Amino acid sequence: MRIGEVAALVGITTRAVRHYHHQGLLSEPPRRPNGYRVYGLRDAVELARIRRLTELGLALEEVRDVLADDRGRDLHEVLVELDADLARQERAIQERRSRLAVLLEKASGADLAPDDVVSPGLVGLFGAMSTSAAELPEPALAAWDRELLALMDTAATPEDRERLFAAMRPMAADPDAVARSYELYRRLGELTEASPDDPRIPSLAAEFTDHIPADLLALLGPDLPGASTDPLGAAFLADLPSAQAEVVRTTLRLLTERLS
Repeated sequence: MRIGEVAALVGITTRAVRHYHHQGLLSEPPRRPNGYRVYGLRDAVELARIRRLTELGLALEEVRDVLADDRGRDLHEVLVELDADLARQERAIQERRSRLAVLLEKASGADLAPDDVVSPGLVGLFGAMSTSAAELPEPALAAWDRELLALMDTAATPEDRERLFAAMRPMAADPDAVARSYELYRRLGELTEASPDDPRIPSLAAEFTDHIPADLLALLGPDLPGASTDPLGAAFLADLPSAQAEVVRTTLRLLTERLS
């Protein structure tokens, strides 16, 4: 058989056959005097095996290992790994579809904003905050805090993200707690032009510290969001005016002392 005939028999392209030769998956067959390859039944069987394995999702390197007689991993081991990888992909797809379902439902009644394209957990958290603060003007720093949460929503692992949002939900659903947060953000905004030794800083940091419920602090543990020891925390502090950054640093120090 010529290359076109064996490819048609197996249901692949001649380009794929040549690629398998190049990758070392299929040995070169003998050639006629005119240079054309001559394929036999054994070549067709090997090509069929390659096709079946690639259709399962194996990479060509894995197919090469499986087909090798004296090296490579056992086929069962490769298939177990492939099944686990497909399961991870399936979970990721389900999570994305859940996010789309929330967005599509919201889009049916209102226009979407960029910050709406976040995880369902954060959509719910933002919704609770919005309901709790329905009659309150939003301070600029509260909006910035929401943007920071959206960034963390993107960067965090699903487990860390859910842990954080679960800890924040009780506060988000409490109108008094949200009103208190807005008041603290408003006062923090008054420090935009202040120096880092402004006398208002210690008392404001203490009030921020007292505003964090003990159960929320216990759930967050030592890895406090915004801590200066991680790149996100450092970037957050660098983006703030000096007095506001000092309030955050002092608050984090006081919270750490509460945890000890």
